[in-house]
Amino acid sequence: MNKLTLRRPDDWHLHLRDGAVLEAVLPETARHFGRAIIMPNLVPPVVTLQDAIAYRDRIAAAGRDDMRFQPLMTLYLTENTTVEQIEEAAASDVVTAVKLYPAGATTNSQSGVRDVANVMPQLEAMARAGLQLCVHGEVTAHDVDIFDREAVFIDRVLEPLRQNLPELRVTMEHVTTRDGVDYVMGSSQNLACTITTHHLIINRNHLLVGGIRPHLYCLPIAKREEHRRALVDAAISGDARVFLGTDSAPHTDPNKESACGCAGVFSATNTIQLLAHVFEQEGALDQLEAFASLNGPAWYGLPANEDRITLVKGEAPVRFPDKIETGADGPVTVFDPGFEVFWDIAD
Repeated sequence: MNKLTLRRPDDWHLHLRDGAVLEAVLPETARHFGRAIIMPNLVPPVVTLQDAIAYRDRIAAAGRDDMRFQPLMTLYLTENTTVEQIEEAAASDVVTAVKLYPAGATTNSQSGVRDVANVMPQLEAMARAGLQLCVHGEVTAHDVDIFDREAVFIDRVLEPLRQNLPELRVTMEHVTTRDGVDYVMGSSQNLACTITTHHLIINRNHLLVGGIRPHLYCLPIAKREEHRRALVDAAISGDARVFLGTDSAPHTDPNKESACGCAGVFSATNTIQLLAHVFEQEGALDQLEAFASLNGPAWYGLPANEDRITLVKGEAPVRFPDKIETGADGPVTVFDPGFEVFWDIAD
């Protein structure tokens, strides 16, 4: 097969940042995706409906007049979030989900939740209103190894939460382990997960062997090859609980290439082409549309996009830009998978 047409995909986990970076990276997603769940971890974070409306307006202002891309807004759950704020958001047509960051887990998560028990009234309000919860599924306890954070989060936090509040719909974002996909695919209701492009491609050796590669550093951190393999198997399975969330996370090069570099991989530019390569390698191109275009909308109760994109496999490798320029803030490096890609999107 050298040509594949599928419904326009959506990205169910995306960072756009703000200001000059937003203006630079937004076209990279809007070019290929119809919609995206927009992460709220700005400084200050998006914590109220009014914050979400203002951020949505800034995204719209940063796009071109002919941009068909729809941002789906989220709120950042804090221990100061009120039940009334949750109810107001749920009643609006602006907020699609609420994001739970464990405090200190990743970029700009210092306002996150220290103990889920402290936000149970808010979570109960979400369950009553049918507002979904997206979770960064890692614990931050100092006694837990960074490579074990996801598995421990399932045992200590997520499973008890779902036992106490089974009616709450939860998306476990950017799963990185066999533990994560087994837990999701073993569930009977109200649980789904997203998988990133880069976690389908890299393992921790790519990050660490032969020197530290800061542009492959992300949180959750890449794991062993056995876990990457489990993610690929889940992505190509066609299981409706598994879908694409790139977690494309732009940081400028000075912030990545430093003594304490930021976590995040920017993959918006080449995600669909890379996915076509991965799925073809697995003999599963027929499952790409489900993973990228169908399962996510179904989970969020939205229709699949009506328009379509066409992928074409050429004889020469595709040349992606190395960097996206943001002006005075500095460039953002595009994810390099480490292999040649022959799939591209037709104009």
